[in-house]
Formats: sequence, C-alpha cells, structure tokens
Amino acid sequence: MKKIFVTGTTGLLGTNVLIKLLNDGYCVIALVRKKSGDMGTENKNLIWVEGDLFTDISGYLKDVDCLIHIAAETRQNLLSYNDYRYINHDAVVHLFSQAVTAKIKRFIFVSSANTLGYGSFENPGDEKSYQKYPFTHSLYAKSKLEAENYLLQNNKTTEVVIVNPSFMIGAYDNKPSSGKIIYWAWKKKVIFYPKGGKNFVHAEDAANGIINAIEKGKNGEKYLLAGENLKYKDFFSKVNQMTTQNPMLIPIPDMGLLILGKIGDVLRALNIKTGLSSENMKALRINNFYSNRKSVQELGVEYQSIDKAIEDAVEYFKKKKHIS
Repeated sequence: MKKIFVTGTTGLLGTNVLIKLLNDGYCVIALVRKKSGDMGTENKNLIWVEGDLFTDISGYLKDVDCLIHIAAETRQNLLSYNDYRYINHDAVVHLFSQAVTAKIKRFIFVSSANTLGYGSFENPGDEKSYQKYPFTHSLYAKSKLEAENYLLQNNKTTEVVIVNPSFMIGAYDNKPSSGKIIYWAWKKKVIFYPKGGKNFVHAEDAANGIINAIEKGKNGEKYLLAGENLKYKDFFSKVNQMTTQNPMLIPIPDMGLLILGKIGDVLRALNIKTGLSSENMKALRINNFYSNRKSVQELGVEYQSIDKAIEDAVEYFKKKKHIS
C-alpha cells in the first residue's frame, strides 16, 4: 500500500483528494492546523497530523512515496507580495526540502492555471503558454509561479510534478471558497455579470488529475486541470437552470469595472484590505480560457460537464444549509 502525505485537506480540492485517495486504497497522512470533531469517521488508513506548513514533519515522512502539497494562501485582499510569498513560496521550499531529505520519490505541487498564459475559445492557453497580464501583476499568481520555478530547478532527486487547476466548482466547499460565485446568483432577481469568461472545472476532476499524477505524471512537467471555457453570462445561465431560477441578467460595463479597480488601488495604497484592484477587475473583463488536452492524454483525466459540478455544489450547499 502506497503512503501519501497531503497538505490542505480541509479545503474544496483537498477534501476531494483525500476522499479519493482513501477510496483508492492509499494510506494517507494529512497535515491540518487543528483537528476537529467534524472531520468525518475514523479510517484505519488515515493519520491526522497537527501543525502548520513550517512544522518539522520529518518524523512522518518515513516510507512516504509521494507528498501532495495543496495548501496555499488564496485570499485576494492581502496587500504585500510577502504576505503571499511566505506561504506560497517559502513554505513550499520548506516542505520540499524535507521531502528531499526523506528521499520521497515524488512531490506534487498544486499551483494555479493563472501561472500560465490564457487564450481564446479558438486558441486556449496551454502548458507552453507564458503568463500574461493581469496575472503577471497578481501577487497570488506571482508567488505560485516563483514556487513552480524553484521546484523545477531542484527536481534532481525528488521528482516534481506540477498541476494547474482552473476555477473549481463542486461538493465539499465548506467555507465556501470558489463556490461563492454560486451565491452571486442564488435566489437573486437580478444578476450583474462581467463580460469576460474563465475556465471552470469540477473539483472532483481536478482531484482525479492529482491522483493520476502520482503514477502517470512526468518529472518536470506541468498539467492544466481545466474543464469548460465559459463566458460568465453562460455560467450564470447554467446556475439558473440548475436551480430553476429566471432572474434578469445585466452586464457590468467595462468602464464600471475599470473604475472599481482604480478605487481598489487607492484603498490598497492606504493599507485598506480589499479584493478590488485594477488587476482583479481586468481579470473579469478577459476570456481566461485554457486547454485540458495534455491532462487528458497523459494523465487520463475524464472531465465531467460543468452542469454536473454546479449540481453537486448546490446539493452540497443545501445539505450543509449554506443555502435553502
């Protein structure tokens, strides 16, 4: 039985990965900041370890075959690059160094699609595409890319496989995180939507891509875990269809987003935390589209429709009484 060490198992993607690892018969050691009573039933193949990303985990890495690093700083309102770099780069260096010392065969790093260049419907971005504006100015995406570059420069003894999920939707979004986009449309009479679009992927499919990478991923390679390229209007239309709603859809003028971005820049310059910024508002105005061809061909990922992802997310939120 293969032994896997995983970080970030309490989030949307991490929970999906944990469930699939256990169902596939792996022995899992999961790092969490604090154990709680709602982590599910006990499993003989699961060990919870309390600690942060800078904890000395060397005592738990004996005979571990693969370390999957999912945990990250993803908040959009932090003000300095170091706020992101500390978790998204420095912690990666710390964990990878321990993996190398323990002679772990493979280190799988969960990065972001936004470290790669996006494209259009006709020519979506792929693993060979270079990062583009506005993500070159995103503190989060920059920190992820710096971590990628470090790992790819140091993959001589411990193999490195990088996966780059797009925007994930699905069950087990407990905060919720990316699932907040569904709340934007939930039981609204009017939905305001930006004119751009992005790639949406079922969180379950992204988890499958990570697990397949344990065996099928190639050292030094990146894999986009991407589902469907959709305009925001089309995504919200799908949400409305899944939830039997019929609100009015009104586009947000590009100028409105531009002004909001400038307001955010001023607030951030005054050290006021906000998710508004010129870069973030620009991201809503572009078609942030990607190809999943490589992960299909090399990792064998079979992608579900985004309709299914939305359905699973909505049903989970209902079950958890996030929404009714």
